[in-house]
Amino acid sequence: MTRLPNGVRVITERMPHVRSVSVGVWVASGSRRERGEENGITHFIEHMLFKGTHRRSAEDIAREVDSIGGNLDAFTSKEIVCFNIKVLDEHLAKGFDVLADLVLHPVFREEDIAKEKGVILEELKMEEDSPDYLVHEIFCANFWKDHPLGKPILGSRDTIRRFERPKIEEFYRACYVPGDMVVTAAGNLTHDVLVRLVERHFLRLTPRETPPPGPRPSTHARIALRNKKSLEQVHLCLGVPSYPLPHEERFACYILNTVLGGGMSSRLFQNIRERQGLAYAVFSELNPYRDTGCLAVYAGTSLESTPKVVSSILREFRCLKTDPVPDEELRRAKDHLKGSLMLSLESTASRMSNLARQELYFGRFFTLDELIDSIEAVRPEDIQRVANEFFDQRQIALTVLGNLEGFKLTRDDLVC
Repeated sequence: MTRLPNGVRVITERMPHVRSVSVGVWVASGSRRERGEENGITHFIEHMLFKGTHRRSAEDIAREVDSIGGNLDAFTSKEIVCFNIKVLDEHLAKGFDVLADLVLHPVFREEDIAKEKGVILEELKMEEDSPDYLVHEIFCANFWKDHPLGKPILGSRDTIRRFERPKIEEFYRACYVPGDMVVTAAGNLTHDVLVRLVERHFLRLTPRETPPPGPRPSTHARIALRNKKSLEQVHLCLGVPSYPLPHEERFACYILNTVLGGGMSSRLFQNIRERQGLAYAVFSELNPYRDTGCLAVYAGTSLESTPKVVSSILREFRCLKTDPVPDEELRRAKDHLKGSLMLSLESTASRMSNLARQELYFGRFFTLDELIDSIEAVRPEDIQRVANEFFDQRQIALTVLGNLEGFKLTRDDLVC
């Protein structure tokens, strides 16, 4: 790792057995930094950075990346924005030149802004046509009520239509500051080569104060029943507060999630799908952030089966609170988690992402051996303690979306 004088961090991992290099420019400024009228602007800027620079048009960017067989991509999350490229090692300099140019020198043309509004509005419609996406958005809006974490990353129709060039440029300048930027790379490269490339492009950035992190969100145990007559299925999302991403007990939380609904052998899958045949899709997931988190269960089922699915989920909550996880099941969950972790780190792109996330959330690098040791250290009583902290009737939030036809459910139905 090297820190440039202006605060940009450069982190590499050499993988000499491959012929590719993945490079990412990471900005620690996701959608949770947006105020109400700005909702969606972080994602909008991510799109606009591909629309051309002072040196390249959007078509030039696409052609140059295609000409070297590269893969250029980007994403916006609640806390991070990432622009990344994967190229053959011999094309690192050219690929990084394109990547740095689009991040640092966007032109934000008025006509491009107008066109991109239409593109993102269509993206929003596409997502809203997906009920599993929609139920999660409704759930988040209620769970983190009145906080940016509860707002959709894409924004809303009203906010997207109101974005104009002065506001876009102002937000870009405020968030794309050197102290919040990390450049990571993994693959067949040397650290010094990447540092020189980053210096060539990023050293001219003037150090500026990074935006304040914003308030820590409160969670809300709300029950939301949303009627949508066009749906054939009922989609539900049931969740509770969980640990922030850097929490010291995060590994017990990971294993609890794996046991509960993290795979085909998980309790939710085996009970609700395999034994009772109540759902095709059912799983649990962790959504941890720097200062909060959520453990949520999703299922798609029929209206008639919805009460059974909810009671089955709550039964699994109760069981995890009262009974230690058997040794054989714990062993299986640990091996599943270790296998998923190791398999996920086999590509240069995943290694590059791992470097950035560890730096942004922990300020240090954890070796694979350290992670495996932390997984192995989790005991049945650790999982039981976490379950008793999480699974509280008063903390449960529930969103149900579908053709509900008078369906009712109250807090009294959520005893666990």
